[in-house]
Amino acid sequence: MKGTKGLPAYKDARRPLAERVADLLGRMTLDEKVAQLGAAWSTSLLEDGSFAEAKARELIGHGIGHITRIGGATTLRPEETAQLANEIQRFLREQTRLGIPAIVHEESCAGYTARDATCFPQAIGLAATWEPELIEEMTSVIRLQMRSVGAHQALAPVLDVVRDPRWGRTEETFGEDPHLISRIGVAYVKGLQGDDWKSGVVATGKHFIGYGASEGGLNWAPAHIPRRELLEVYAAPFEAAIREARLGSMMNAYHELDGVPCGASRELLEALLRDELGFEGVVVSDYTTLPMLVHYHHLTDSKPEAAALALEAGIDVELPELRYYGGPLREALEQGRIAMSLIDRSVARVLRMKFRLGLFEDPYVHAPSAAAVFDTTEQRQLALRVAEKSIVLLKNEGGLLPLSRSLKRIAVIGPSADDIRLMQGDYHYPSHLEITFAPAAAGAEPRPDAAPPDLSQHFVPMVSILQGIRNIAPDAEVFHAKGCDVLDPSTAGFAAAVEATLRAEVAVVCVGDRSGLVRGCTSGESSDRADLGLPGAQQALIEAVAATGRPVVVVLTVGRPAAVPWIAENVAAVLVAWLPGEEGGNAVARVLFGETAPGGKLPITFPRSVGQVPVYYGHKPSGGRTMWQGDYVDLPVSPLYAFGHGLSYTSFEYSGLKVSPEVVAPDGRVAISVDITNSGIRAGEEVVQLYLRDVVATVTRPVKQLAGFKRLALAPGETRTVTFRVDPRALAFYDRAMEFVVEPGDVEVMVGSSSEDIRLMGRFRIGGARRPVRGGEVAPTGVDVV
Repeated sequence: MKGTKGLPAYKDARRPLAERVADLLGRMTLDEKVAQLGAAWSTSLLEDGSFAEAKARELIGHGIGHITRIGGATTLRPEETAQLANEIQRFLREQTRLGIPAIVHEESCAGYTARDATCFPQAIGLAATWEPELIEEMTSVIRLQMRSVGAHQALAPVLDVVRDPRWGRTEETFGEDPHLISRIGVAYVKGLQGDDWKSGVVATGKHFIGYGASEGGLNWAPAHIPRRELLEVYAAPFEAAIREARLGSMMNAYHELDGVPCGASRELLEALLRDELGFEGVVVSDYTTLPMLVHYHHLTDSKPEAAALALEAGIDVELPELRYYGGPLREALEQGRIAMSLIDRSVARVLRMKFRLGLFEDPYVHAPSAAAVFDTTEQRQLALRVAEKSIVLLKNEGGLLPLSRSLKRIAVIGPSADDIRLMQGDYHYPSHLEITFAPAAAGAEPRPDAAPPDLSQHFVPMVSILQGIRNIAPDAEVFHAKGCDVLDPSTAGFAAAVEATLRAEVAVVCVGDRSGLVRGCTSGESSDRADLGLPGAQQALIEAVAATGRPVVVVLTVGRPAAVPWIAENVAAVLVAWLPGEEGGNAVARVLFGETAPGGKLPITFPRSVGQVPVYYGHKPSGGRTMWQGDYVDLPVSPLYAFGHGLSYTSFEYSGLKVSPEVVAPDGRVAISVDITNSGIRAGEEVVQLYLRDVVATVTRPVKQLAGFKRLALAPGETRTVTFRVDPRALAFYDRAMEFVVEPGDVEVMVGSSSEDIRLMGRFRIGGARRPVRGGEVAPTGVDVV
């Protein structure tokens, strides 16, 4: 088929997309098709640090679907990354028969994971902002940076619902609640993909599905999720990203559900994902998913069978490199195990994405200008703003915070006080440098590459908490003592910490996690924990400092909820800074001294003890207590800090709740309005939270479920009216026949400052008859502020 000016139709940008895909697919050999279903590591195409055409001819001579992580797997700077991307694309365009460009994919959980890219707070901190608009602004920066270096797909966001914080990857998620995850996730995808894929970056939702509910909080372990809960809770954020943000790609989860690994489940990746949730994009495998079917899950001992199972299930592209979708897939085809139509189906999906990205028209970038959009002054200000808004004030007894600018002597104590590495998460660039250059620490064989003498030279400039405090209080004398390490039980440094505290008027003790992917980390992928207290001797350090009698502020730099009841009871002020990224030190200091007011809220419940897990606010009526005593024998059943909790330096009054109409049709709208007044003397920010409860239903429903929220900035004495416009179908559920329905009946309305701090209550009724609800019918809650 010819296009205009004698061009093949697939090279003619004026032809319809479907026509271009069909034309190109019809020209491809089996070798060329199979190549589109896999990837090649960028580093495999290098020799002595430069692009090697001989290696390229061997590995990608028939083309390739993806190039894996040019920025994330190297120490290249933006201009060098862009140059390498251009060299790879030029080879594919000029040295392969059909000239099909590649998709370059990268990681972007908390910023583009590459050298010199802006390092934003880890994902759990993003969720703690409760401000989707801010997250969309952040991912617009990621889009700009990735596109400037020739990257087209990001393996983010993580849309897993997690209610067991023992799981190390908790920090990569947006927390425990499907509504909050949906709103943050949709914003993340919209900012990343933009309005036009020709300038956008394809987002990848992961990990489909139920990955955050593993046995014992262990990575890759089976999950035991009933079908109704799987659909209502765990699928909800993915469906929102698909239907509202047109999510372009999906990644399978590693684990199994009911005996079937997700990567081999047609029921999940085709019947649920595509048929029920409406997904139309490309499914990419999580790294090494296909070999795991043989070596980890023992689903088969045959590579061709594993390739066939994955392709039949709906995995279109094998990442991070072409292995089972190479020779083994050809064997499966030759044996008649799979049909050619399955290969064509997945190849067509990959080609469609490449056409939509505009790669056939221009796969190159202007390398000399790439660095100009990396970690600019404006981007660092955004990183600071996101970090500030992510900080959650858990406790402030006696109004210890904000600290007075008149303080003359301050002790800054703890392992994370002056260690920028501890301000970063497992999918920040430093963690990936560690696993690239020091894989022996992760249990792998060392690579031949020589490790840089000091990996920190490759970090983006970062600010520690100690430096942040010195920046904001230049006239104060600041005494610093590390006290202990994160994991080492040694107390040898306690004496210096106590001495520094005794010389000061107040002590700021910074403790938490070391996040990463290698051994010696306490949070992050595969760093699962059986205990949720502070690792090592850190709590003992706080106790020693508190014993001096000086006022103590604890700053938790953590990747997951910490069970710290002693600290909550015995320390005057506690705040969570999560893993706050490059401007985290300045953000913490500005909150400590009141330069900005804390307004973040917990996106996940903090338990009193690991023995409570799972503990989350939206449990069923029979959950959350033991009948008939109520509490455990040895512990209250209530959480240490509830979902949605977060204090301010001011106070907020809720009044004037209005619910209209009192009776609404299933496809109508309910307007729920409330007045919020800053009744204190300081400016502050409050997250107004709306919860609903279906009072009586034919299957049990949660005691409350988040249905809307809005973060407000209010001056002293200022009042704003927030109106939530709720679709009653947001209360739909799967009935006993597993039909998705909305039932008539009473709905309790709860508005407050957290899931436990409910200030106002009302009610409306869903009228009419029981009604089935189809996918895509439920409108997200709208919010108006006047």
